[in-house]
Amino acid sequence: MYLGIDLGTSEVKVLLLAPDGRVLGTAGSPFTVSRPHPRWAEQNPADWWEGTCVALAKLREAHGEAFAQVRAIGLSGQMHGAVLLDDADRVLRPAILWNDMRSADECEELTRRASRLHEIAGNLAMPGFTAPKLLWVARHESDIFRRTACVLLPKDYLRLRMTGGKVSDPSDAAGTLWLDVARRDWSDELLDACGMRRSQMPSLAEGSAPSGVLRPELAREWGLSGEIVVAAGGGDNATSAIGIGATEPGDGFVSLGTSGVLCVVGDRFLPNPASAVHAFCHAIPDRWHQMSVVLSAASCLRWVCTLTGTDEPTLVAEAAALEPASLADAPLFLPYLSGERTPHNDPYAEGVFFGMTHATNRALLGYAVLEGVTLALADGLDALATAGTTPNALSLLGGGARSAYWAQLLADALATPTRQHGGGETGAALGAARLGWLAAGGDPGVVLAKPPIVAEFAPNPRRHDELRARLLAYRELYRHVRPLFDPSRKRLA
Repeated sequence: MYLGIDLGTSEVKVLLLAPDGRVLGTAGSPFTVSRPHPRWAEQNPADWWEGTCVALAKLREAHGEAFAQVRAIGLSGQMHGAVLLDDADRVLRPAILWNDMRSADECEELTRRASRLHEIAGNLAMPGFTAPKLLWVARHESDIFRRTACVLLPKDYLRLRMTGGKVSDPSDAAGTLWLDVARRDWSDELLDACGMRRSQMPSLAEGSAPSGVLRPELAREWGLSGEIVVAAGGGDNATSAIGIGATEPGDGFVSLGTSGVLCVVGDRFLPNPASAVHAFCHAIPDRWHQMSVVLSAASCLRWVCTLTGTDEPTLVAEAAALEPASLADAPLFLPYLSGERTPHNDPYAEGVFFGMTHATNRALLGYAVLEGVTLALADGLDALATAGTTPNALSLLGGGARSAYWAQLLADALATPTRQHGGGETGAALGAARLGWLAAGGDPGVVLAKPPIVAEFAPNPRRHDELRARLLAYRELYRHVRPLFDPSRKRLA
């Protein structure tokens, strides 16, 4: 058996994979995000470890006999987070997360300091990335910066607790802005621009390679025996691609989780930072991928459900029941609740409802949110197209992948077939387990097979034209309100 651990923002999910490719079971444990100041987002790494142990206990309780046969573990995790450790591997401060926007000024500083940043890292400096966070710490928490002996990404902190080793992989490390993405190795030039050294970085191994073995005392505690290999694993988007079998050029997916990601696989490093497109390493050798990222996706749906006192299935059902003729009167929604990346790179962007009347009801608000996230992804697809990247079809992943209504809306807006796969909501955890299987010697031709398609949604040309008109209005709305996001205009006299 093979175990996948996916450390997300809202929960850690664990998955048990059989050697015939079947998912035997999953379990999870939720987290909350601390926001001590506006635009901050932090979590305590100790909570990640505790949650992982709780989730594994649930999985073991439900599938004891199979769980005891685990021979390898793979890791997946939220990207960009900064876990700062001292020379005794003690955590120095709460981890600063991918959706933390405090380091906008440091992004400008990094771009000035590192003249070849875009060439080497293949990405713009954005507040979510790891490197600007360390510049912020150096400026505002100088004592912690001086005491920082190592910086780990979130999943790699779990690995440290599991194996005692400090290791990362190129797919996750590409999100730090310290990696030479073409060479898949740390860049001394970019590290130096942040006052950092290679000795403060974990070693690197390809995601499908072994990175260590589970500590024997921990194996006994978890009810496992023998030598348990731990794969290097990957960032959540790369492991999601592995879970869905997106490994060949042109394979693509849309992930509808806390954030929204549109990802297309390639066999070359093709940066396009001018459009705020991400160019990262894949979790397997000799593969890269391009991504457009919206920082709030399914989280927008959860947010509006909280506001309107309902749950997600109910609100989506109400939106789906609307008369098609009424959709033209739905409010426009800018889903920028945590700022935005592609195509704006605007950490100050905010969410906006526009065009509400007395006739606007809960169903129309729900539709507006689904449509707004979808239009943000359409913006991202256009940005990918400027780099010459076009997906053949898009597999759907994440919690939002369960909705046939949203799947059709995406197909129509993106003019691209979308596909639901069995277990698509487990993509990153499944991908992590598959990487564990590969690290234990699994045959890539068997391990990386695409899961069966359970539903496919073809674009409706008429609906695409309607949504394209909405997209033009959506873009115009952002251009008009963008100056109002300037924090200097909100300061009290």
